[in-house]
Amino acid sequence: MEFAELLRRRRMVRHYRPEPVARETLERIVATVRRAPSAGYSQGQRLLVVSDPALVRQLAAWGQSDVPEGVEEWFGSAAAHIFVLTRAADYHDRYRKQDKLQEGAEIEWPVPFWFVDAGAALMLILLAALNEGLAAGIYGVLGDDEERLRELLKIPSELSIVAGITVGKAAPDPEWSKRTSRSTQPRRDVDELVHWQSWD
Repeated sequence: MEFAELLRRRRMVRHYRPEPVARETLERIVATVRRAPSAGYSQGQRLLVVSDPALVRQLAAWGQSDVPEGVEEWFGSAAAHIFVLTRAADYHDRYRKQDKLQEGAEIEWPVPFWFVDAGAALMLILLAALNEGLAAGIYGVLGDDEERLRELLKIPSELSIVAGITVGKAAPDPEWSKRTSRSTQPRRDVDELVHWQSWD
């Protein structure tokens, strides 16, 4: 699929058809992490793929506990959940190596690039899913849910959970769509988002 077409089709999908996605397809999607940008080639991004139906049902049990009544099933209808994780220590380790030291010390990070790179990896997963004819939706893992998720999936404490992504074959999600920001907030004009040469 052409890149422009991928972008036109990209949206958050919150309901899926009850069809599995082949392991080989998921492998192609997650292999894109190797092509994601990585500060200093630190390669701190990690992915955790959950496609076992029993585990997906367990994710659905806590993930759907506070959704509005009457909306389509989201978490449990996905064929897979892909968790984007990052390991900050990989960045610190890399930038303590001789070729990255500045005046003998690790750089002062202007922003935590482990999260920047994880966001880039996340976008690659979304686009790769679309390229495979699938749909995807992003969700955050907040508060007590993080602890429960770590316990369920045995995620080590050294990894930060950036986001979860549901993947599957899209089904209509009109009730979710009515409630999402896409329906309630106008898309900003490109001139409001992009400046040239200087800010003013």
